[in-house]
Amino acid sequence: MINFDLGDKDKLNNLKGSVFMTLAMLGFTFEDFFLKKATQVVPLGEVLIICGIFGFIFFTACSWIANQKIVYREIFTSILYIRSIFEVSGRIFYALAIALMPITNASAILQATPIVVVLGAVVFLNENVGWRRWSAIIFGFLGVLLIIQPGTEGFSIFSIFAVLGMIGFAGRDLATRMSPVNMSNFQLGSFGFLMVLISGTIITIFNLVFFTSNPVWVNISAEDWVFILGNSVAGIIAYQCLTIAMRNGDVSFVTPFRYVRVLFALLFGVILLGENPNNLV
Repeated sequence: MINFDLGDKDKLNNLKGSVFMTLAMLGFTFEDFFLKKATQVVPLGEVLIICGIFGFIFFTACSWIANQKIVYREIFTSILYIRSIFEVSGRIFYALAIALMPITNASAILQATPIVVVLGAVVFLNENVGWRRWSAIIFGFLGVLLIIQPGTEGFSIFSIFAVLGMIGFAGRDLATRMSPVNMSNFQLGSFGFLMVLISGTIITIFNLVFFTSNPVWVNISAEDWVFILGNSVAGIIAYQCLTIAMRNGDVSFVTPFRYVRVLFALLFGVILLGENPNNLV
C-alpha cells in the first residue's frame, strides 16, 4: 500500500476535482444543446419535468442498489433547504436563457460563476485563496467579457435570466460543498433532480396562468424524444461529475475549470447550431 502525506492527498483531490469539473462542463454543454433543440417544439416546463423524473428515478435506483437510504433525515437540514432554493432558481432562469438567447452567450454569462463561488468559499468556508488563483479566475473572467460584450446585440434583455441562473448555480455549488458529509453523491443527485422536477412544474403552472394561449404540454414525436432523452442523460452525467468535483479538492482550485464550458459552448454553437460569433469572440 502506498502512503500519501497530507500534501499529496490534497494534490490528488485537486486533480480529481478538476478532471470531474471538466467532464461536468462537457456534460452540461451537451445538456444545453439538447435543451435548445427540444424547446424549439416542446414547452420548457414539460422538458424539465421529464428530465427531473428520469434523473430522480436514476439516482434513487443507484441509492437503492448501493443499499443507501432513500428517505433520510438530512434532507430536512437548513443547508439543503438553501441548496434547493438556489437549485430551483438556477434551473428556471438558466433554462429560460438557453431557450430565449444564443447558447454561446448564455453559457458565457454563466462563466462568472467561478468568481461568485470562490468569493463564497472565502466568506463561508474560510478558504485561503492566494493571488495566483485569483489571477487565474479574474483573467478567465476578462476573457468571458470579450465574449459577452455588454452593450452589443449579443447581450440582450434575456441575458438577465442567465445572470440570475448563474447566481442560483453558484449558490447550489457552495451548498453542495457544505452538505452533510454522510449524504452520498447518489442521494444528493436524487434530491437535486427532484428540484428539477419542481422547477419544471413551476414553469408549467406559470405558463398556464399567465400565457393561456401557449401550449403547456404537447405530444412528443420520436425525433423530439431523442433530444429530451439526450438532455436527461447528459444532465445526469454532468450532475454526478459536478457533485464529485465540488466535494473534492479546494473550491478555489476546482471552480476555475468551469471556464472550459465556454469553449465547449462555442464549438457546439458554431458546429451544431449554426451560430456565427464575431472575430473578437
